[in-house]
Amino acid sequence: MEGVLGIFAGLGLAAACGLRVFLPLLVMSVASNAGFLDLAPGYEWIGSEVALTAFAVATALEIGAYYVPWLDNLLDAAALPGAFIAGTLAMSPFVAEMHPFLSWAIAIVAGGCVAAAVQGGTTLVRGGSALATGGLANPLVSTAEAAGGGVLALLAILVPALAAVAALAAVAAAVFFILKYLRRADV
Repeated sequence: MEGVLGIFAGLGLAAACGLRVFLPLLVMSVASNAGFLDLAPGYEWIGSEVALTAFAVATALEIGAYYVPWLDNLLDAAALPGAFIAGTLAMSPFVAEMHPFLSWAIAIVAGGCVAAAVQGGTTLVRGGSALATGGLANPLVSTAEAAGGGVLALLAILVPALAAVAALAAVAAAVFFILKYLRRADV
């Protein structure tokens, strides 16, 4: 059961990486330092003081940058590969005890792809918001994304099963927005 809960936690954290790249890693670092999260061997560095400081600075810069008009849309372009990498990293400690091939396959496919799907959906939502409101509603979208990423990351640590359900809902919503965009674009 511990392995399943670990996968659920990893999925929740990966989905949160699709909302904000660094915030879930910061939550992992804080949870590790507070004794709420035992990291697999080789991943203890996530809970180090250096990593905690780096994730805190990166999170503050990322959240702040999303409130700057034009920069928020520019960040979305860079956030997709960043979310994929962060989602893979967030999932990795929870599957590290498995065979290395299986561990990395799950981390990349489940963690990275979940984060990338959620990020892709948020990019379309932000783009639609920018078009519909001239960017005036983008700070509301940014606030919702940051809050959602924080709540989802906390749920992943505290209630992994609920986080997995929320992660799947986030992926479903992202796929909905992506398919809707593709139909409109007639691709």
